[in-house]
Amino acid sequence: MESLVATGGLLDLVLLLIGVEIVGLWLIRKRVKKLPSLMHLLPNILAGAALILALRLSLTGASWVWIPALLTLSLIAHLSDLWLRVQNTQPGD
Repeated sequence: MESLVATGGLLDLVLLLIGVEIVGLWLIRKRVKKLPSLMHLLPNILAGAALILALRLSLTGASWVWIPALLTLSLIAHLSDLWLRVQNTQPGD
């Protein structure tokens, strides 16, 4: 298990599961119309994926320039998610 974490293999699995989650949400959304659209869910998913990828790259000794780039991408995605949530909030909620 230690080598799976140290080599980033565990995080590769998590990133793969995020991809499966996106496909699953897209398929479910086609059948269940009450779910939020995928465009409203993607910023949140992207923020998490960017954080996981930054962690993976730091564990595997990648160039340091990728870490702040991915953290910035995560911040932008997070702020986009917050903006979408504020825009969809009804007065009095």
